[in-house]
Amino acid sequence: MVSDFSVLLPLILTLKVALFATAFAFAAGVGFAYIIVHKKIRGRDLIDAVVTLPLVLPPTVLGYYLLVVFGRNGCLGQWLENVFGVSLIFTWQGAVVASTIVSLPLVFKSAKASFESVDTTLENAARTLGHSEISVFLKVSFPLAWRGIMAGVMLAFARAMGEFGATLMIAGNLPGKTQTLSVAVYQAVQAGDDSLANMLVVIISCVSLFILYTSGKLLNGRQSWLQK
Repeated sequence: MVSDFSVLLPLILTLKVALFATAFAFAAGVGFAYIIVHKKIRGRDLIDAVVTLPLVLPPTVLGYYLLVVFGRNGCLGQWLENVFGVSLIFTWQGAVVASTIVSLPLVFKSAKASFESVDTTLENAARTLGHSEISVFLKVSFPLAWRGIMAGVMLAFARAMGEFGATLMIAGNLPGKTQTLSVAVYQAVQAGDDSLANMLVVIISCVSLFILYTSGKLLNGRQSWLQK
């Protein structure tokens, strides 16, 4: 017999973590992408590689890096604890940090490709008319690139929902506190609770399928718009 709480609590926590992580990934990914596309700065390729690195790193390696940085002896971990009295280890906020980092490349790559496809003559025309860089971004660049960016955001949300390795290492597996859907599936399988594992897997699969379908529609719509 599957308890409602054994499904509901991980689902609510996963949605909360994914929403926060996607919001942070959106802000950072769009910002990095816009700067790299529009500003001539040194080390652009290196920045691109560093931001994209979580896509290829094994989750356990990424989780280890997070523990080194945000652990009690880590540089940021000590600073957060000394200044704010906050520790991210074994907290849902730690899961947000892990999910943000693994989903950031998806927003960044989509935003970068979208900004590169925007007609620069339109942006230059807006600057000629006296618009500031922020105004050009808000009124020209982002509106023309939003479909590709939103497709990346949706993929990032799905990735944040499915994050397992790095989240398990930094946030642990505390039921009702840090246990996300993917971690709950792992525990259910280890405990031999096939009915719970099946239900959780179906939920994750349905949500992921819906997100992939919708993001595909957005990308197809963007390509059709560019061809007109």
